[in-house]
This record gives sequence, structure tokens and C-alpha cells, in this order.
Amino acid sequence: MESKRSYMPFKVLFSYIALLGLVVTVGWFLYSENVVYNKLEDKIALEKTKILRVSKLFSNVYKTESLARKTIQTNSENDFKSYLIETDSLKSRIDTLKQIVTTEYQKVLLDSVTYLLSEKTDNIKQLKTIKNKAEDEVSVNTAINEITKMEFKLRKLELQDFTKSPNDLGSYQRNVLQKYVDYLNQNIPDDSTNTLSKQASDSILANSKKLLSNVKLKAEKKKESLNFEENKLLKNEIAISEQLRKVLRIIEREIIINSIKNNSLKEKSLKKVNEIVTVSAIIGLFLTVFFSILIVSDYSKSQLYKKQLEIANFKTKNLLKSREQLISTVSHDLKTPLSTIVGYTELLGNSDVNTKQSYFVKNIKNSSEYISQLVQDLLDFSQIEAGKISIEKVPFLLPEVIEDAARNIQTVYKNKNIELIINIDEKLNTTIVGDPFRLKQILTNLVGNAYKFTEEGYIKISSYATENNFFVITIEDTGIGIEKANQQLVFEEFAQANENIEKKYGGTGLGLSICQKIITILGGNLTLESTFGEGSTFEIRLPLLFDNSSTTPSEIKKPPVFSPVKEQTFIVIDDDINLLNLTSGVLRQEKHHVLSFNRASKALEAISNTNFDFIITDIQMPEMDGFMFIEKLKSSNTTTFKNQPVIALTGRTDLDFSVYSKAGFTTVIKKPYSPKVLLETIHNILEHNPLPADEIKAVQEISSTQLYSLETLKEFLGNDNESLKDVINSFIESTEENLVLLSKAIAETNTAEIGAIAHRIAPMFKQIQSNEIAIILKGLEKDEFKNDALEGVFTKLKTKTEILFDSLKQEIV
Repeated sequence: MESKRSYMPFKVLFSYIALLGLVVTVGWFLYSENVVYNKLEDKIALEKTKILRVSKLFSNVYKTESLARKTIQTNSENDFKSYLIETDSLKSRIDTLKQIVTTEYQKVLLDSVTYLLSEKTDNIKQLKTIKNKAEDEVSVNTAINEITKMEFKLRKLELQDFTKSPNDLGSYQRNVLQKYVDYLNQNIPDDSTNTLSKQASDSILANSKKLLSNVKLKAEKKKESLNFEENKLLKNEIAISEQLRKVLRIIEREIIINSIKNNSLKEKSLKKVNEIVTVSAIIGLFLTVFFSILIVSDYSKSQLYKKQLEIANFKTKNLLKSREQLISTVSHDLKTPLSTIVGYTELLGNSDVNTKQSYFVKNIKNSSEYISQLVQDLLDFSQIEAGKISIEKVPFLLPEVIEDAARNIQTVYKNKNIELIINIDEKLNTTIVGDPFRLKQILTNLVGNAYKFTEEGYIKISSYATENNFFVITIEDTGIGIEKANQQLVFEEFAQANENIEKKYGGTGLGLSICQKIITILGGNLTLESTFGEGSTFEIRLPLLFDNSSTTPSEIKKPPVFSPVKEQTFIVIDDDINLLNLTSGVLRQEKHHVLSFNRASKALEAISNTNFDFIITDIQMPEMDGFMFIEKLKSSNTTTFKNQPVIALTGRTDLDFSVYSKAGFTTVIKKPYSPKVLLETIHNILEHNPLPADEIKAVQEISSTQLYSLETLKEFLGNDNESLKDVINSFIESTEENLVLLSKAIAETNTAEIGAIAHRIAPMFKQIQSNEIAIILKGLEKDEFKNDALEGVFTKLKTKTEILFDSLKQEIV
């Protein structure tokens, strides 16, 4: 599978990194281009501002030129002042434009515009001066005209001499009068009264006119010179205006060129951005497609590997299940011959044998016990691995469990000179909650190992409570110890400290591993400290939970004492005669009146005319089971049933308590059960004490390799040996009869009959805790065996029952 290792997570990560790198790179380029673009936008906006201001300058220049022409034409001081104000405004605008232009050349051009404007102003001033000089010529002409008038005044008459307002005359009258004045002027006689003679006055006037004519001649020459200068200044004015417009056009053109250039750069920037986006999109698409192909390829491979893993996992589970079934089957199959060997070995050991035969019997027994322990360890290990181990939380006394486990092991190794020391903290002499069975299993293993690997010295068991709600049990011995390098090895499956241990001391190598796993499930831990050659100390640390109920240690040790109750009438129904007799016997010992029936139909007939207080009935019975019985009991109108308590007895584990409660049963007792459980249930019903909201548990099955246990049966019979013999003999006889019927049903492959017979005889085997036979009968009842295997199963069942019956007969002799 290593060669098929998938790098898809790395490829996905790398693809994300590559795409992220592409996004960052493109983002950086776009940001850079955006910065350039914004700068170009600012430049273009600035150039537009420049163009607007240059356009305004053109407008101002034209306005200035208009004012200049007007000033030259009118030679008005007000127009000249307006011109100067407009020129100052134009210079101010040029200074403002000068602050935003970027090139030195443009600044020089603007400076030249300012210079030209100053030169133009000076030129206009000169023209204005020339205009003022030209006015002198007008004065000379005026003087000549006045002298001419004087000449006429001296020699000629005028219209004013005849009328004060010639202009008021009509045109005809005026013409007539004018002709008359002209006639008189032509015929004026010499006046002797005049001071100056005609010749003198003519001489004065002639000289004056001559002088003024010379002045006029010079003025005309000067006028020509002034006209020349004026034309020159006008040409200069035109040149300055042209130069000014030319400079402004140059500035405007440069600004427009810069604007066009910036627009071109802007277009290039936009084009570059478009190219970047396009290329990045293509690269992104390529990367996406490329990595998608890689990821899809890896995903396909991963799906293939996943499917292969699922197949492998399925096969592994099947193998584990097969291993579990194999271990279970092999263990059970080993238990069968082992039980036979142990049974016959015990029988052989109790018979008359010589010393040599006794030695052989002892070796057989030791080997059988070793294999039995191995089988049990394998079963425990298989259950733990499969997660099927059950943990209980019941109140118990820790000192009792420790004492019981230690003393039981001590009796096995009573020939060894080993001192057993038990120290238990007084705080633990109270009821705690936990699983005493599993704790005893752990202690039995650890104390057994301590005895096994210790030849002399002592074994010290100590227990104390810690401050953090834990209790600690230490098992210290003076045995062979374990080397430091091998101390962790002993907790592994099928492993021991060294190869010589198995040869010298035996063992399966599973005990400590099982103990550690169980302790872990219980929420604790197991540690080891050991010095090779000096001994070992195992420490168990488990959660400490005190029992807060009212139950005291003395109440746990002693069976409950029930207050005497008045005599009750019981109807007991069970198709198993032996269990029927046992239940009836317990009730009769308590001085109750009992009517027992092995069929439900007979019980219904008796109930119709018999008063009673209780009904105790089995659930699985032929013809009519417990559910059908109670249904008919409630529906019948001719019975004496008035909702008296009905207790169900059952070995079924597939039904919830709610099913029984809904059917009408008061409570349920699981088979096998003890007289104590039965009497406690009856007492609680009579005293109206609360009953458990679940079926009452069966007595705990022993997990040892012994064939049976008669403790519960003896309890039923009040330790009456005669009654015990009768019950055992009756059980053997009825079972042998049923085995004959079972053999016939198997030969006929009558599945229904096989199940019925197996169900009928199984409860008594459970009651005496002959678990191996009970398991076989349960399998036959549930039809778990194939038809071709039934003969072998029956042979195994018959062999086991024969061994069991031989042992039972030996016990009741």
C-alpha cells in the first residue's frame, strides 16, 4: 500500500498555492498599472487645465489687442488705463500658468510672452506720444486758418455783418444775401480812416502767412517722420501680437502633444492591463485544468484505493470474525473433550488406583487444567478484542474480594512455604461500586503469578485509597523478578519474560495482557516495578466510587430476612417438570399453597373455579406460551382472575421488559434464578415496594471449567440432601427420555421438535450452571446448526450429559 500512497493533499495544497501566487502576481501588476494609469489621468487632467488656461490667454490676448487698437485710434487716457488693467490681468494669468507647466522651455516661452506684452505696452506709449506731437500740426493749421479769417475780416464783409443768425435764414435768402456780400467785398472803396494802409496790412498778413507756411512745411516733414515712426510702431505692434499668438500656439501645441502622448500612454496602460488579465486568465485556466486533471486522477486512484481498502477491511473483518468464531469454536470444542478428560480423571482419581496410576492421573489432571486455563484465556482475550466484555457496577466489599481471591490461590499452592500478608486501609471497609467479578479475575491472575514465580518468602497484598478518588492494590512478591528490558514485554499477548519461563513454570502469556486490558476498560492502569532475582510489585489503580445507598456491608454479606407473610395461593406453570417442582418446593417451604401445572391449558381450567393470589408462569411452553396464556386469562369472563400479580419466568434475552409489561406481566425473572430472587420478588410485590423497570437478572454464571454447580439447587431445596437426590434422579431420568426423543427428531430432521425438546430440557442445565451443555441446547433451540452437523452435535451433547450425570450420581451417593 505504500507504493500506492496518494499525494492528492499535497497536490491540492500546491494548486492552491500556485493559484494564490498567480492572483498575487496579477494583483501586483494590476496595482502597478493602476498607479501608472492614475498618474496619467492626473497628467491628462493637468494638461486639460493648461489648455483651458491657454485658451483663456488667447481670449485675453485678443481682448488686449482690441483695447490696444482702440487706445491707438482714440488716444484716450481711459482706454489706455483699461488696456493696462487687462495687460496686468494677462500677466497674472501667465504667472499662474507658469506654475503648472512642467518644462523649462514652456516657462521660457511664457516669459517671452510677458516680455512681449511689456514691449507692446512701451510701444503703445510711444505711439501715444507721437499722437500728441501730431496735434501740434493741427494747432499750426488752426493758426493759419485764423490769420486767413483775419485777412478776410480786414478786407471783406461777412454774412454776420448783415444778420446775427445767418443760419436761421432760408437757403434762398441766404444765397441772395451771400451774393450781395460777395459783390460788396469786390467793390470795397479805400477807407482813409483806417489806421493801417492796405499795403501795410497786406504785408503783415503775407509775412504771417509765410511764417506759418514755413512752420506748416516743417510740421508736414515732421508728420511724415512721425507717420514713419507710427507705421513702424504699428508694424512692431502687429509683430508683437503675432509673436504673442505664436508663443501661445507653441505652448498650446506642446500641451496638446503632451496630452496626446499621455492619452497614448493611457491606452497602452489599458492595453497592458487587458493583456495581463487575459494572460492571467489563460494561465489560471491552464493551472485549474492541469491541477483538476491531477486531482481528479488522484481522486480516482484514491477511490480505487478506498474500494480496495474497503474490500481489504471487509476481508479483515471477516478474518477477524472468522478468527473469533474459530477461537470460540475451538475453545468450545476443546472444552468438550477437556470436560470429558477432567470428569473421567476425577472419577479415575476417586477409584482404586495404584501409585503409578495415581501419578498418571495427576499428570493428566495438570495438563487438563493447563489447557482449560489456556482455553479460558483465549475466550477472554477474544471477547476483549471483540469489545463484547461486559462491565457491571454493583456494590461490593473490597476486602472480601481481595481476601477471597488470595485465599483461593493460597489453597492451590499450600505446599509452598510462602507467607501471605494482606493489609487493607480502614477507609475501604465500606461498600464501593464496581465490578467485583472482573476485579477478582484480575487479582486471581496476579496473585496466581506471584505464587507461581515465588518459591519462598512472602506475598504482600496492600490496598489504600488516594486523595484523587482512586484506590490502589499492590501485589508484592519475593519471587524471581523480571529483567528491566523485559518488563514491558510481559504485557504483550503470548509473550513472557524469557523462553525458559514457559518451560519451567508454564503459562500461556495471555494473563497479564488480559488483566491490563480489563483494567483499562475499568478506567484504571496497571504498572510493574521489578528487580531481577529479588521480586516484583504490580500496582493496580482503579477509580474509587463509594456506595451512597443505604446498603451496609452486613446487608451485603447476609441474605435478606423477610418478614413473615400470610399464606398465599400460587398457580405455578412450567413445562419443565424439574423446575416446576423446584419452584413449587420453595413456595411450599414458605408455607404457601401451591397449584402446579405443566401445561397452560390445564391451569386455565383450574383458575376458572379456584381462588388464588399469585401466578408464576414460564413463557416458552408448547401448545400455549405465556403471552397467549395471560391474554386468554384477561379475556375470559369465567375465571377468578382479578388483576392478581403475574410473574413471568423466561430464558429469552431478545425481548425488552416493555413487551412483558405491555402484555400484562407484573415483573419478569430471568432463568436460571435462585430462591432468594424469587422470594425477594414476591415479598416486594406483597409489600408494594417499587420493582425494577427491567427484568430481574439471572444468577451470575460461573466462568470456570467445572461441569456444574449445585449451590442454587441446594438453596432451592433448603440443603436437604434427600430432596436433592430426588431432584437429581428425576432430572437424569427426564433428560434421558428427552434425549431419546431428541435423537429421533434429529434423525427425522424435525426442526420444530428439536427446538421444543431443547427448550424443555435446557433450563435445568442452566439452573445447575452446566453452561457448556446449555450452550449446545440453546444452539439447537435456535436452529443454529446445519442439518448435516446435527448428528455430531447430538453425539457431543450426549457425551457431555453422560459425563455430567456420572458426576452428579457420584455426588449424591
